[in-house]
Amino acid sequence: MPARVTVDLDHLLLLKAEARGFSFLPKQPVGSLLAGRHASRLRGRGLAFEELRHYHPGDDIRTIDWRATARLRAPHVRVFAEERERPVLLVVDQRGPMFFGSRRAMKSVVAAEIAALAAWRVLDVGDRVGGIVFNESELVTVRPNRGPTQALRLCHEIVRFNQRLAENETPGGDIQLNSALEAAVRQAKHDHLVILVTDLDGADDHTAELTSRLSVHNDVMVIAVYDPLGVQLAGSPGMRASDRGREWEIPTGAKFENAFRSAFEQLLIRWRELFRDLKIPLFPLSTASPVIEQVHEMLGSHSVPSASEP
Repeated sequence: MPARVTVDLDHLLLLKAEARGFSFLPKQPVGSLLAGRHASRLRGRGLAFEELRHYHPGDDIRTIDWRATARLRAPHVRVFAEERERPVLLVVDQRGPMFFGSRRAMKSVVAAEIAALAAWRVLDVGDRVGGIVFNESELVTVRPNRGPTQALRLCHEIVRFNQRLAENETPGGDIQLNSALEAAVRQAKHDHLVILVTDLDGADDHTAELTSRLSVHNDVMVIAVYDPLGVQLAGSPGMRASDRGREWEIPTGAKFENAFRSAFEQLLIRWRELFRDLKIPLFPLSTASPVIEQVHEMLGSHSVPSASEP
């Protein structure tokens, strides 16, 4: 099967049938080669106050409203109902560095696939979905809303950005990862789930600051898209690389291979520790394997979906 270079709308629509059996809601241990193993701080849906009623034997004593109990001279408990929706904001990277892949698909394609799967899944459980799609020259915001129309619009934008990457000219502009995160900070004021889908190209200290600001009042999840060739690269005579209009010959020999692998490992250590400190789950997503299989491995068997979820 040939490698997928771009996506079309039909492909993203077909993924709707596969958007089952995983959840973004749980408080769960997160096992990740990139993030290490730590406790997720995903809050899941919130709780809304429903009523105050008399205490019944077997009620959780932690729900007792002591002020009401003292005022009414009888034990009363506060009853809460689970909120049935939560806005989910998908931040989808479609910049030039994402247009790379050595196996099944380009990183940009994998980002589009996981974003579509997430959008369809979010709608299926009754939450609102929106997104921020960006490249170097354009950034588009789709405000979170319910219904397939909004998810379809988001998929349209993802496809439009994705197919632009196949054009000969690299898009010019100064929009970078931090620009998208700044837009997310403006959009996600409170109680959102923000899912960042990127290869973390260009991430710096300001990226860490923006991610931290997002995580104060929202849940944040980072899906780090990578290609196996970006982890370990062995040069051969005549092999060349290009990036943002620059081109150079890749060195050969063990010295270059070791230095390349070491640089990648050091980068992972930095972001692994940062996200661990912020209690933000970070999931690796490879271009080499089908996205749905990796999603079920990351968010299926380890997740704890609510009783209403299929």
